[in-house]
Amino acid sequence: MMIPPFLSIDATRRHVSLDARNPGFYGNPNAVYAALHAHCPTFYWSEQKQWFFTGYDHVNGLLRDRRFGRQILHIASREELGLAEPMPHLTSFDLSERYSLLEIEPPEHTRLRTLVNRAFVSRHVEKMKPELAELANRLIGGFAEKGEVELLSAFADIIPVTMIARMIGIPEEMGPQLLAWSHAYVRMYMFGRTREQEDEAERAAKEFSDYVRTVIAERRAIPRDDLLTHMIHTEHKGQYLSEEELISTTIVLLNAGHEATVHQIGNSVRTILDSGSDPAELFRDEAATERTVEETLRICAPVHIFQRWALEPAEIDGVSFQRGDKVSLILAAANLDPAKFTDPLTFRPDRNEAANLSFGAGIHFCIGAPLARLELNVVLPILFARLPGLRLAKTPVVKDVYHFHGLDRLDLRW
Repeated sequence: MMIPPFLSIDATRRHVSLDARNPGFYGNPNAVYAALHAHCPTFYWSEQKQWFFTGYDHVNGLLRDRRFGRQILHIASREELGLAEPMPHLTSFDLSERYSLLEIEPPEHTRLRTLVNRAFVSRHVEKMKPELAELANRLIGGFAEKGEVELLSAFADIIPVTMIARMIGIPEEMGPQLLAWSHAYVRMYMFGRTREQEDEAERAAKEFSDYVRTVIAERRAIPRDDLLTHMIHTEHKGQYLSEEELISTTIVLLNAGHEATVHQIGNSVRTILDSGSDPAELFRDEAATERTVEETLRICAPVHIFQRWALEPAEIDGVSFQRGDKVSLILAAANLDPAKFTDPLTFRPDRNEAANLSFGAGIHFCIGAPLARLELNVVLPILFARLPGLRLAKTPVVKDVYHFHGLDRLDLRW
C-alpha cells in the first residue's frame, strides 16, 4: 500500500508523523487509514503525543474494556495525574460538559442513561417515521423544481435538528440558533483548536445553558409530552436529575442528535453518487435500504475518533499503559480493516461481514443510533426517488477539520 507523501511511518518504532491539518489527509482520510493498516495499525502519533488504534478488534475491544473510561477524575485527582487545572476562560463549557453522557462513567452514567434511554429505543423512535417522511418531502418540495440545490443547508442541516428538537421539546424555530451553538461547541473536540474557537465555544455554552435553563423552568411549571418533561419528572432509585444534569444531558442530546447525522447525510449522498450505483436498486426495499445505509456508515463515518483514559495499568497490542494515560481509537479506520472487510475502500452494500463501529460500542454506544439510522433509512430513499438523475454539480467541499468528517457544501443537480 502506497504511503501518501505527507505521512511518515516508522514501522519499527511504531511512530507516525502526520499533520492533521493537511488537506490531503482530512480530504481523504481513508487513503491514510489504508496505509496505516498495511504498515502500522497501532501507532504513536508524534504530533498528538498519544497512542492510536485502527484495528477493528482492538478498537472494538477497547470500547468495551472497563479498564479504560471516558473520564478519570472520578478515581484520581488532577494533582495525582499531573493534569493542569481547568482553564478559567472555559468555565461555562466545562460546566455544561460535567454531566455529559459522553463523558461520565458509572454509576452516574448508568443513572442518566436509564432515564433517557426509553425515548431512543427503536420501537419508540419508529413512531417518528411518518413525520420524518413528511418533513423530508416538504423540504424537497421547496427546491425540486429549481433543478439544483446546496443539499446541506436546504436539507441535511434541517432534518436532524428539527427531529431531535421535537423529541426533546425545543421549539422548531430555534433550529438555526441550535445549529450555531452546536457548530461553535463541537470545535472544542478538534485537533489544534485556537483560543478564538475556545472563546466562541465558551459563549455558545453559556448561551445554550441559559436557554435550556429557561425551557426547564417552563416544563416544571407546565409539563408536556416530551423528553425534557420526562427527564425532569422521572426518578431513578429515588433520585431525580439535578438542574445541571438536566442542562448537560439536554445539550449533549441536541448536539449529538444532529451534528453527526448532518455529516452522514452529506457523506452518504456523495458516496452513492461517486459509486455510480443505481439508487433504484440500492433502495428497492427496506432490506436493501438498510444494507445501503450501513455500508455508507462503514465507509464514510462522520465521527472518526473517540478517546479513553487508562483507569489502571493495561497492555494492548504490546503497548503498556499506566493509569492516567490517554489513548485514541479511530472508529472510521476500524471500519476499513482489511482483516474484517474484503476490499474495504470499495462501496459494496451487499456485504455480509462485521458490523460497523460508527456508533461506538460498550456502555457508551451512541444512544441516538436508532434515531440516526431511522433518519438515514427514511430520507435517503425519498431524496433519490424525488430527484431522478441526481448528480454532483460541483466538486464537494470537505470540512477543513479532522475528527468530524463531513462536507461544507454539496451542490447537486438533477
